[in-house]
Amino acid sequence: MPKISVVTPTFNSIHTLRETIESVRTQDYGNWEHLVIDGGSKDGTLELLKEYPHLNWISEKDEGHYHAMNKGVQRASGEVVTILNSDDCYRPGALARVGAAFRDHPEWDGLFGDLVYVDGEGREIYRREEALYDYDVLRYSGVCYVIHQTLFVRKAVHDRLGLYRHKEFLNCCDYDFILRLGQAKCVIGHVPHLLVNYRYHQFGQSADLRVTANMQRESRLIRTAHGVPNGWRGSLLRFYSRGKRQFQKLRYRGKVDLIPGAWRIRSHMREKTTFSSNVGVDKL
Repeated sequence: MPKISVVTPTFNSIHTLRETIESVRTQDYGNWEHLVIDGGSKDGTLELLKEYPHLNWISEKDEGHYHAMNKGVQRASGEVVTILNSDDCYRPGALARVGAAFRDHPEWDGLFGDLVYVDGEGREIYRREEALYDYDVLRYSGVCYVIHQTLFVRKAVHDRLGLYRHKEFLNCCDYDFILRLGQAKCVIGHVPHLLVNYRYHQFGQSADLRVTANMQRESRLIRTAHGVPNGWRGSLLRFYSRGKRQFQKLRYRGKVDLIPGAWRIRSHMREKTTFSSNVGVDKL
């Protein structure tokens, strides 16, 4: 069973960080490490981290959360690396399922799983259950259904492809990396189990409409770099690839999305949330 390095970037996340740490600490999997890369918090985060001697953590000013993710990947000693944000949590048994999948599929360069979107109180909003990694669907549809909190890759993949391009993107480095996996012909498997609770809340970036607007701008640039055309051809490919994704879900999971995820989540979005950033994401 491979050693899994869990990297958590954090900056003034005292409201949710303890729950994230506990969700890793209580996993029924023996071969893991948890690295917490803090951006210089002043909200009591450091005192919290000192309560957990098993953590491998640092605290210093960084160039944003993707830079923190890169520092964690570089420090990781595991064969497999993953990112768990400081407001998200693993569900029971998540790491055991991931470890077993890598053991049973040595040809996989990485894998991703399913997740549950929850609100600030941990109440379920909806479940995202996917079928498989498809590079064309991911780039043409404009829907990044591979959520990076459920993405686990062998560290050797970062040796080949590099790290997250934090100097080029504020909000979409994960989408860029996920597409680079397909571009490089990496073999990405899928674990059809709910691995993560992904939180939409007042203290996170995901629920901030300013952030999602910037994500749309950056994702257009990324898709163009991956050969997605503009105009009617791009619209046709988007329509086709979204239909293909639903067909794949029907074939492999026996279900389709009758209600788009964006509609399910929209009541949890806010004009502005409260979070900290060393690179101005909170001032978009």
